[in-house]
Amino acid sequence: MTTTVSSKGQIVLPAEIRQRDGIDAGQKFDIERIDRGEYRLVRQSPRPNEGLVDWLLACPEKDFFTPIESESTETL
Repeated sequence: MTTTVSSKGQIVLPAEIRQRDGIDAGQKFDIERIDRGEYRLVRQSPRPNEGLVDWLLACPEKDFFTPIESESTETL
């Protein structure tokens, strides 16, 4: 497959790859320069419990879950 670097330096992963590997917008990758013209992309693992608050807020029972702000729950 072929893709093009945009004027902003962005590279688009083809839809076929994103769908097959479950890559969503916002997913982070590490990039490593192997050699001149050769690079490696590695998808970062999500943090434990990432998305849990959104999942709980989506509960169909009204006010089932209400997030609270505290030092231990702040996003880094």
